[in-house]
Amino acid sequence: MSTTVLENQAATTDLIALEERYGAHNYHPLDVVVSRAEGVWVWDVEGRRYLDFLAAYSAVNQGHCHPEILKALVEQAHRVTLTSRAFRSDQLGPFYRQVCELTGFQKFLPMNTGAEAVETALKTARKWAYKVKGVPEGKAEIIAFNNNFHGRTITIVSFSTEADYRDGFGPFTPGFRVLPYGDADAVEKAMHENVAAVLVEPIQGEAGIVLPPAGYLGRLREITRRHGALLIADEIQSGLGRTGKLFAYQHEGIRPDVVIVGKALSGGFYPVSGILADDPVMDVFKPGQHGSTYGGNPLAVAVAQAALRVLVEERMVENSAELGPYFLERLRQIQSRHVKEVRGLGLWIGIELHREAGGARRFCEALQKEGLLCKETHDHVIRIAPPLVIKKDEIDWAVERLERVLTTL
Repeated sequence: MSTTVLENQAATTDLIALEERYGAHNYHPLDVVVSRAEGVWVWDVEGRRYLDFLAAYSAVNQGHCHPEILKALVEQAHRVTLTSRAFRSDQLGPFYRQVCELTGFQKFLPMNTGAEAVETALKTARKWAYKVKGVPEGKAEIIAFNNNFHGRTITIVSFSTEADYRDGFGPFTPGFRVLPYGDADAVEKAMHENVAAVLVEPIQGEAGIVLPPAGYLGRLREITRRHGALLIADEIQSGLGRTGKLFAYQHEGIRPDVVIVGKALSGGFYPVSGILADDPVMDVFKPGQHGSTYGGNPLAVAVAQAALRVLVEERMVENSAELGPYFLERLRQIQSRHVKEVRGLGLWIGIELHREAGGARRFCEALQKEGLLCKETHDHVIRIAPPLVIKKDEIDWAVERLERVLTTL
């Protein structure tokens, strides 16, 4: 074995050791140390190449280090990066117009991380309930669903049904009711005059790429409209092309009152998030009632403008719509005693394994050795979400390795 190879292996070991020594142990990553990336591919410090089938939980829909987004980042970084919202910038107005014209909503409220955007949507719903709907102060209720994942703040984990997300973090924020996902009748029965909103993932990602029954979102839209409540769609992972449409809710032809976006809004370069809504909802905010020092900063929105532009101009949404069914069918043809179900929409697919398979983690570790980076979710699901720039021959390359692991491990 060459000296260079030994040195690179030592570098891998040393870098992992540094993380373990100085970092909080709040993640359990695969032991691959990425040093560079381009498109759908990443390379580790030892020079090995991998096809990225996670895309940073859909934050890198546009592919790693997209040159146009990189150009926007560098150019803006040379001009001005942060003014705070105490002053205006020449980037914010054009970004607002771009994102609103693209999505069809009247207003956008910028934040940074996905969890911040979810918190913003919750605050919006409560304020709207008190100031517009007339709910008595302190009585507003928001309906969410089991196995949800909307972030990790104390308020958000207050309505999580995942024990690990809640363990040791109480007391929790009141005002939430959790119902079975996919059961519109349960929502109908739970509605009352103090319900401010229904918060839903059009497809549950962290739960294992769980699709609700056909017509579910349509029922939620009808129920919330009839009862005078807001429908909030969390599209942080499912949005911006992941499912083959700009937003996953569009597959059912509905329009929520509030849409939460993040992750791919910046193409993986910078934290950018926010909520979309029309004037009657967004106008509940007055100066000083909500904000963020970094939210809507010039660097962020310059990056976001480029990220949205290339998503549209390079037809990445259409690529997801075209290759998604092909990928899904190829995976369903794999004959493996370990596989219970293959499900998904667009380029967002979950391979659920039988409980007897020993968990999805060991399959992801085996796929890593094959040059394919996937990540398990909910113990028994292999989550697949490549950048939307993936090509058909790269899917075929990946299917060969998935089949090999699923049929031989």
